[in-house]
Amino acid sequence: MKGLIMKKKHALYSLVIIFLSLFFVSCGNKEKDVKVLKLCHIQSESDLWHKASLKFKEEVEKNSDGQIEVKIYPNSTLGGDRDIVEGMQIGSIDIGLIAGVLSNFEHSFNLLEIPYIFDDETHYKNVVNGEVGQIMCDRLREKSGIRVLDFWDRGPRHISSNKEIKNVDDIKGLKIRIPEIEAMKVVWEGLGASPTTMAWGEVYTALSQNVIEAEENPIPFMFSGRMQEVQSNISLTAHKYEYVTFSFSESTWKSLNKNERKIIKDASKVAAEYQNEEVKKVTDEMLKQMQEDGMKVTEPDRESFRSKAMPIAEKYANSIDKELYQKILESKGN
Repeated sequence: MKGLIMKKKHALYSLVIIFLSLFFVSCGNKEKDVKVLKLCHIQSESDLWHKASLKFKEEVEKNSDGQIEVKIYPNSTLGGDRDIVEGMQIGSIDIGLIAGVLSNFEHSFNLLEIPYIFDDETHYKNVVNGEVGQIMCDRLREKSGIRVLDFWDRGPRHISSNKEIKNVDDIKGLKIRIPEIEAMKVVWEGLGASPTTMAWGEVYTALSQNVIEAEENPIPFMFSGRMQEVQSNISLTAHKYEYVTFSFSESTWKSLNKNERKIIKDASKVAAEYQNEEVKKVTDEMLKQMQEDGMKVTEPDRESFRSKAMPIAEKYANSIDKELYQKILESKGN
């Protein structure tokens, strides 16, 4: 009888050991199964892009019970816009905040980059959130392996410079920095300026050393980039309604299961709504602050810019995609 009891105890101990082993193995596997997503952008930690990225991270990690971790790399840590896109193509980067540089990977995105192609913000939103935007995103995904989940608003682009700009004649020969975007180069040259492409991370130094005289961006971008420290004027040209895409590596997307994709999509929507609302709130405040910091703000003759830009813009747009350009024109006021 005593031997039987001892055997039962040994059997019980063995079961306990097996259970604990399985438990710890399970915990270890659970730890190993955590998916880490790299999210990259070119802006500083003080910018709305970064704050919205943190919102996305918070939502994803909360709703996945920590099984998806988002690591954020701001300040061009892993490279500029083009580097980030190329990283997403090979799968070394999972998520990127990318704007007009996408036009180098899907030519039709150049249509969104043409100054004065949109009448107003409503026209812009009709395009990016409608049929035209979907066609462009589908082409980008099929051709380049980049999946656009959302368009984030950034507000209109204006010019900061070291001289007052009142009309289009004032930009003749102006050494202005622009992103690496063909459409912008074509139109700015047509307007008489002397545009030069440059990574955003180099702009502050280039302005402080007088390598360039001006740059153009939305107000929040100027503010977080500290343009008020190296520029004396802002001209409210509103030459382009700006966006940034919240884009995903297609190879990473295909590696996710159905539930993980839903978590990502839901978090992306939350981040987009947060970003878009914050842009509206802070733009006027930031412009006022830059004025208080000594920048002069000018309301230029926008029609002088538009009337000179439109023939150039129309010719260029038709060379890109006549059908899509026509759809953009038809989206006015819808």
